[in-house]
Amino acid sequence: MALLVIAEHDNQSLKAATLNTVGAAAKIGGEIHVLVAGSGCGAVAGAAAKIAGVAKVRVADAPHYEAQAAENVAELVKGLAGGYSHVLAPATSSGKNVLPRVAALLDVAQISDVVGVESADTFVRPIYAGNALATVQSADAVKVVTVRTTAFEAAGGDGGAAPVEAVAAGADLGLAQFVGREITKSARPELGAAKIIVSGGRGVGSSENYHALLEPLADRLGAALGASRAAVDAGYVPNDYQVGQTGKIVAPQLYIAVGISGAIQHLAGMKDSKVIVAINKDPEAPIFQVADYGLVGDLFQVVPELTAAVG
Repeated sequence: MALLVIAEHDNQSLKAATLNTVGAAAKIGGEIHVLVAGSGCGAVAGAAAKIAGVAKVRVADAPHYEAQAAENVAELVKGLAGGYSHVLAPATSSGKNVLPRVAALLDVAQISDVVGVESADTFVRPIYAGNALATVQSADAVKVVTVRTTAFEAAGGDGGAAPVEAVAAGADLGLAQFVGREITKSARPELGAAKIIVSGGRGVGSSENYHALLEPLADRLGAALGASRAAVDAGYVPNDYQVGQTGKIVAPQLYIAVGISGAIQHLAGMKDSKVIVAINKDPEAPIFQVADYGLVGDLFQVVPELTAAVG
């Protein structure tokens, strides 16, 4: 039994989510192959070959994979899938874009957002915004699986020496055209991979308050900044800050929730954090039900004091 993991990358470096997906594949068992589809992506293939537990790296290097359009990558995976029992990808924006198309092309059911592996054909996934877990079994010849990366330990990024094999590129379907990409650059850690996250909610009151209160604390802690959907919808911060069911799923070592009430949709994105600290003036706020440490108080007084204490 061989498994195919679709690497997530930017043609220059391998994304950490791929290591977690390889970790999930190891739980299933079998020979793990990693597919790198891109353009000028030799460095990515080299990094993938070093991942512990990977038996082979397959590289499709062609100009029409430069933007990794989901339609073209799915067509490529369809042509390779016959040799595999499982096709896996991280449950990120990229993975959620590619794998449903792969499942449709193969005429199989997709198993989404897996958080546990019972056996080669049985998986655990959250339902009802993470309030329940479903154990699902698939009889499909090829299991198409997206992996919630926060639920699996990352495979080691060094120590492997897998052979790298070139594969023929699939057809350029021409269904989508890459126009441009706006990349947000920040000195802070990436939200999805940060060990410490400071998040703000509707309670911070405004965009100005969000930045004035939370940025100094995040800088002192070396933390990423996040937000609830309410804060994003109110325009306090951009959409890529959102943590929750419709945002990013995170599981840092420390999650500090400031002025966040704790709606189910937000809890679904951060309740697996190792330590949760909640600051809210409402003692009945649902966030306190999942918090390891809760502080009832005025965030406009508490957060500056906390920032000063950390310094």
